Parts: sequence; C-alpha cells; structure tokens
Amino acid sequence: MMKKIVSLSLALLLALSLTACGSKQEAPAPAEPPVQETPVQEEAPAASVEAPVTTRIAALKGPTAMGLVKLMSDAPHSADGPMYDFTLAGAADEVTPSLIKGDLDMACVPANLASVLYNKTEGEIITLAVNTLGVIYIVENGNAVQSMADLAGKTIVAAGKGSTPEYALRYLLSENGIDPNKDVTIDWKSEHSECVAALAAGSATIALLPQPFVTVAQTKIDGLRMALDLTAEWDALDNGSGMITGVVVARKSFVEEHPAAVGAFLQNYAASVNWANSNNADAAQLISQYGIVEAAPVAEKALPYCNIVCITGEEMREKLSGYLQVLFDANPTSVGGKLPGDDFYYSSNA
Repeated sequence: MMKKIVSLSLALLLALSLTACGSKQEAPAPAEPPVQETPVQEEAPAASVEAPVTTRIAALKGPTAMGLVKLMSDAPHSADGPMYDFTLAGAADEVTPSLIKGDLDMACVPANLASVLYNKTEGEIITLAVNTLGVIYIVENGNAVQSMADLAGKTIVAAGKGSTPEYALRYLLSENGIDPNKDVTIDWKSEHSECVAALAAGSATIALLPQPFVTVAQTKIDGLRMALDLTAEWDALDNGSGMITGVVVARKSFVEEHPAAVGAFLQNYAASVNWANSNNADAAQLISQYGIVEAAPVAEKALPYCNIVCITGEEMREKLSGYLQVLFDANPTSVGGKLPGDDFYYSSNA
C-alpha cells in the first residue's frame, strides 16, 4: 500500500512539474533600451548677420564736414564694395531733397535743420550725433570786450538775422542781463564778408563771426582777436544744454534696416574726429584737398576753434534738446514749428 502511495505521489509531482514547466513563460530578454531617434532639429536661424551696405553720406563744406576727412581718406571697403560713399555740398538745399527721397542715407546738417526735417517728414529723420558745437565768436579790434557784460552799450556787426546766429546771440545777451533790444546795437549785414569789410575799414570794431571766417579775417586785419567764445559762454550757464552748430542725421528706415552699419559708422566717425583734433596739420591738408576750406594754413589755424566733436547718446539728447528749446522759444519756425519727439534722438539701445 505504501508503495502505491509513493508511486502516486511521484506521479503527481511529475505532473505538477510538467504543468509548471508548460505554464512558465520564458523570461523576456532584458529589453534593449529603445533606439532614440535623434530628432531632426530645425537649424536655428543663424545669428542675424547684416549684409554689407554702402552708406551714402553728404556733408556741407565747412566745420561740420571737417571731422569726416580721415574717414573719407581711409574709407574702408568690404568684400562687396566701399562701405561709404561721400558727397560734399555747398549748401543745405543741395542735400536735403536727396535725403528725403532716399538717395542719401546720412547727412551732416545744421542742428536746427535736423529738427525741421524731422517735422517735415513726420519723424522719418533721426539724429545720430552732434558733430560740431558752436563756432561763433565775438571778435574785436581792440581790448574793450573781456566778458559778455562788456558788450553793453556797444555796436556789434553781424550776419544771420532771423536765423540761429541771431537767436544764440540774443539768448546769451539776455542770460547775462543785457537787453538785446535796448542795451546793445546789432548792425545786421547780409554776409559775413561784409562784417569783415567793416572791421577792415575801421567802421566797426566788434563783430559776430563764425569760424573759419574769424581766421580769414585775422589774416587781413592786424590785431583782430577772438574776444569771446560763445560756446564757452553758453557752457558757463551750466544748464545742461549746449550751443550746437551741426549734427549727423540718418533716415529712420536706414537705421532700422542697417543697425550694424550705423554702429560701425559711429565708431569710425568718432575715430576720425579724434584724429582730426589730434593732427591739425595733417587734417588741414585733407580739408583743403577735399575743398572744405580752400587754404590748408587757414584750416590748420581754425581747426582748434571749430569745436569738432562726436557726441552721442544721452549727452547728445541733453545738449541738443536744450539748444532746440532756445531756438523754439525765439522762433518756433526755426525748428520746424514744434520740438521733435524722443524718437528724434538715436539710441543704440532702442
């Protein structure tokens, strides 16, 4: 009996074993990590690289063009051609139509004209930099004038009635306690050359003259001296503004489409200005060569008094806006009827 039980148990164990083997599923081989397909990455747009462009720049013959001469002489080229194309003109009306039409990208123009153009084009003109501070002087054949106060009771021959020289002179006289209508006589001439002639003839001893007319007059009139620098007199008011002759402007569309070209120009222009101020003799040769001032000796003597600068950013905004405010207060039409908005002043952070 025991034998049968053992046999039965063995049979049962064998059956269970076979059942277990039959029901056991082969353990899956360790799964290989899924092959991760490298996603096809869309090429990130390359950092915007601005295509080279030739910047077309105009300047008026005179102090506002003097700081450009080194850049004009060394005008850099890219692989696609010259980076700059310069035009020199004798008067603003030769430049402004081309700037408005888009035949020019930048121009060196009188500061108040920049505001006029901004208003005329409804904001399509931007000022990049102040390039010339005041170039107007009170000259005297004598020694009576040592300060603005000394002008009281005197007669001044001047040209530029109804324009920025008159407004600047009247402003400075008033700020120094002199009534320009009562305390001083201003004898207006039609041309600066007439002022020089009056000094030479002895019919006048005091005149309002800009550079380089001052230097030319000094070569003709013995003893003629620069009695007052009106830029320095303006700075002495210490009101944040400045006396400004010229600025560099650009078309708004050009600034927006070619920011790298604008930035490069301002760097190159600042270097050119620094070179001209540090190398008067060499700069004078180029100034004469380009016909900005015919005689190199005159240009060399005048350069230190032409206040050639390259002022940008917040300092430009402060000095220029204050100057335009003075002109606006004197005659709104001198700046185009209204003061320009904030977008008139270029900022590299805009």
